Amino acid sequence: MKSGASAADRNVNYWSGRGGDEPIRFGFLLVPGFTLVGFGAAVDPLRLANVVARRTLYQCVTLTLDGAPVRSSAGICVMPDCAAADAMALDAVFVIGPNPLPTAGIEPILRWLRAQAGRGVALGGVDTGSYFLACAGLLDGYRSTIHWEDMDALLDRFPRLVVSSKLYEVDRDRCSCSGGIAPVEMMIHLIGLGGGGHKIASAVAELMIYECRGPEERQRTALRDVAATSHPKLVEAIKLMECNIEELLTMEEIATHMQFSARQLERLFREALNCTPRQYYLQLRLDRARQLLTRTNRPIADVVMACGFVSFAHFSHRYHACFGISPSADRRRHAAGGDRLSNVTASGRAPAVLPPPDSGARPDVSAPPR
Repeated sequence: MKSGASAADRNVNYWSGRGGDEPIRFGFLLVPGFTLVGFGAAVDPLRLANVVARRTLYQCVTLTLDGAPVRSSAGICVMPDCAAADAMALDAVFVIGPNPLPTAGIEPILRWLRAQAGRGVALGGVDTGSYFLACAGLLDGYRSTIHWEDMDALLDRFPRLVVSSKLYEVDRDRCSCSGGIAPVEMMIHLIGLGGGGHKIASAVAELMIYECRGPEERQRTALRDVAATSHPKLVEAIKLMECNIEELLTMEEIATHMQFSARQLERLFREALNCTPRQYYLQLRLDRARQLLTRTNRPIADVVMACGFVSFAHFSHRYHACFGISPSADRRRHAAGGDRLSNVTASGRAPAVLPPPDSGARPDVSAPPR
């Protein structure tokens, strides 16, 4: 539950409240379109910490900017406790980010977050919440993370940020996590730093039937970790492919690295995945291309090169054959919002507006549902 003694010692003062018997006050700012699963995963560990401790260790306050009810990305409407400006003094504020990301209208949120930072309030982001902290200039000089589908867009806009692919990051008075059920991990870690201590944190994890993985774990549960655990050579081959999307390896180079023959490599993929190594490699590149096209503003020519295609014509042909639409038309459709029901991604996310989403990942290589 902790990434190292020195890091924990450095962070504990920011997440342990005001001391004494006063509860630690956590505010949750629900942005319109917020992810319901991320909100629940952030709040419920704190409720269970109170249950285990048999006293109120944490006080949770739900906020919206204007105090009005807010609708989640799942369509569920939530009534907040109060408007952000009317909130009691808080020890920390967590932005529960939306899906899709907004294109405009966030400046009032950014001003409020900056004011909280000025008061010494610790700040966190859940799912895309770290995007708002970055827009407010509140992640400069901090480690952070965001849901993997939005990582390229965040780095394109803020290239100097230190953004990792870890489940969560806790860096002094900032924390962020990738969404889905990752907030459970982060909150259990914070409970261990705060009034509950590691004994309470461990009890919460047990009550949630949850095996803590720690912040060093990466976000994506790749196919290699789900379906290929009994095929270490397949794991190795897929890792090589994933790490060489722009500068492609030949099948012979992959086989040689694995001390395999090309025939053995082909047989392994056919038996385990019912496809050839070339087909799998191509699908990885096309999925990556669609993610870049629909979630960032990179020129299509840059996407073509970044995904290892030798020409736009070849890329466009392969893209259309895979997804049934041309690259430029796909980008326009997602930029316009598309059909929200038919374009839900394989990971369960609705289409984003800025940056638009990846809706083309195949079920066998997608991330877990969010």
